[in-house]
Amino acid sequence: MLVRMSGAVMRGLLVALLIATPALLLPDVASDQSQLVVLAALLAAFLTFVEYNSTSPSIVEFRDAAPFNRLRFVALFLTVFLLTAIARGSSDPNSMSQGITAIGTIIGNGIDFPYSPVRLIVLMLPYDASTEVINTVRSAAGISYLISLVAMVAFVALVRLWGWPVRKGAFNVWVNLPLFDPTAGGDVLHRLQRDARVNIAIGFLLPFIIPAVVKATSDLVNPVSLENPQTLIWTITAWAFLPASMIMRGIAMSRVASMIEEKRRRAYRTAAEDAEYQTA
Repeated sequence: MLVRMSGAVMRGLLVALLIATPALLLPDVASDQSQLVVLAALLAAFLTFVEYNSTSPSIVEFRDAAPFNRLRFVALFLTVFLLTAIARGSSDPNSMSQGITAIGTIIGNGIDFPYSPVRLIVLMLPYDASTEVINTVRSAAGISYLISLVAMVAFVALVRLWGWPVRKGAFNVWVNLPLFDPTAGGDVLHRLQRDARVNIAIGFLLPFIIPAVVKATSDLVNPVSLENPQTLIWTITAWAFLPASMIMRGIAMSRVASMIEEKRRRAYRTAAEDAEYQTA
C-alpha cells in the first residue's frame, strides 16, 4: 500500500511539474496566468494521484503495462521543455535556448516540404505574421514532430523486439483497458482490431487535418494566436503529441488483439487434440 501511494504521489508531482514548466521557465508571465496554471497543475496532480493510488484503474489505459505511459510522459515532458526553451530564447536568450533553437531550425527546415505537417502548420499562421513568429513556429513544430516520431519508433521496438506487454509477466486485458466495454456487442477480437485501425488512421491524419480546419475556420472565428509563448507551446505540443499518442494506442490495441487471437488458436488446438485423443 505504501509503495503504491508513494508511486502515486511521485506521478502526481511529475504531472504537476509538466503543466507548470512553461510558467516556471518563461519570463514575464502574468499573475492571472500563473494562478490558472497552478490550479490546473494541482487538479491534474490530484487526479493522477487518485488514479494511481486505486487498486484498479478507471481512466488511464495500460497502467500496469509499463513502459507505455512512461514513454508517452517522457515524450510529452521533453516536448514541453524544449518548446519552452525555444520560446524563452526569443526574449531571454542563453546558450541552451540558442542551441535548442538551432537544432529545431535545422529539423524544421528539413521537414518543411510541400504538404508536410510542418508546412501546413506554418501556412496556418495569418498572412501578417512576422518572420520571427514563422521561424519560431517552424522550429517548434519540427522538433516536436521529431520527438513524436522517435516515441512511436521506440514503442514499435518495444512491441516487436522486447515482446511488450507480456515480457515481465501476465497481461490483464480488462484491467489495462478500463474504457473498453467487452459486453458492448460483437466479437471482442474484431472490436479491438477495428479500434486499433481507427486510432492509427486518425492519428496519422490529425497533423494534416488540424491546421487545415484552423485555417478554414479562421474567417469565422478568431484564429489561434501563436505569438503568445504559452499558447505556442501547448498548441504545438497538442498538435504533435495527440496524433502520436493515438497511433501508439492503436499499435497497443493491435498487439492485445494479436495476443487474444493467439490464445484462442492455442485453446482451439488443445481442444481439437483432446477430442482426437478421446475418439482414439
